[in-house]
Amino acid sequence: MSLVMAFVVLFSTLSFTINMHYCGGALVETAISHKVKGCGMEMEKPSTDGCSITKKNCCDDKQLVVDGQDELQLAVDKISFEKQIFITYFVNTYINLFEIVEENISSYEDYSPPLVVKQLYKIDETYLI
Repeated sequence: MSLVMAFVVLFSTLSFTINMHYCGGALVETAISHKVKGCGMEMEKPSTDGCSITKKNCCDDKQLVVDGQDELQLAVDKISFEKQIFITYFVNTYINLFEIVEENISSYEDYSPPLVVKQLYKIDETYLI
């Protein structure tokens, strides 16, 4: 259980970026945590400032950023008193549920056997002659 909780904490605080390069509307390259190289068909800007004719670039770069959780503080003071009592009883019951009893306990050890006044098997016997 503690190993699972460690992985939950690890993956909830993990942050990463996914860079994608689209060429002509199709995904060409994907990279995680570094920039994509591209397909080599990027448009260059014209060298003259007076040129007003520009073509639309067929390539597009998109970036997806996944932010992890920054604060990992359990606020115990926000849990009500009734919930704290319930959690305490639940944990105590769960721990005692799997307790292994080593000795064989007999409930008849504290009692003495009854006193025999008459032998009952002789009273109820019938004999065929």
